[in-house]
Parts: sequence; C-alpha cells; structure tokens
Amino acid sequence: MVELTMAGAPYTALNGGPYFTFTEAISLQIETADQAETDRLYDALSAVPEAEQCGWVKDRYGLSWQIIPASFTALMSDPDPAVAARAFAAMMKMKRLDVDALRAAARA
Repeated sequence: MVELTMAGAPYTALNGGPYFTFTEAISLQIETADQAETDRLYDALSAVPEAEQCGWVKDRYGLSWQIIPASFTALMSDPDPAVAARAFAAMMKMKRLDVDALRAAARA
C-alpha cells in the first residue's frame, strides 16, 4: 500500500496482487492547460501507443490515463449542444487530442 498526494489531494493505492490487475475500468484523468502540456504528458505516460484513443493512454504499468485539455472540457460544457456534439464527434476520431482541431470542429 502507498499513500501519495497529487495536486493537493490525498490518494491511497493498494496492490491487488496477481489476481487483480489494472483494466480500463479505472483511469486517472489529468486536465491540461494547453497543447504543449497535453503533448508532454502523452509522451511521458504513453507506453502502449496502439492503446491510445480519444485522449486515453496506457502507462508502462498498464494503468489508463485520460489526458484532457481544459479547452475540450469547456467545449463539452458549451450552452449550445451542437457545439458540444461536434467537439465530441471530433474527439472520437482522435488518438491524441488536438486542441486546435477540436476547437475548429466545434465551431464548424
């Protein structure tokens, strides 16, 4: 067992042994400020590039991460449901999220 703090929030992790391994049923989400931070975290965390999809990556331990630009979160909260729908549709076609492409699709 390990206790850690990330972004001021306490976490406890427990090793479930060989019977309980990581699956996509659990993931950690990181909201990024911009494309540069998004790309940096993809490069740092993604150990299985073929598993990348819609902003998700899998690290060297098999843990899934969602790397989500804050601008995408804002688009998904747009008062116009058509904007959110276009952003979501664009995201579904991406592996690594592209902030400019998401914005362009949302405003199309």
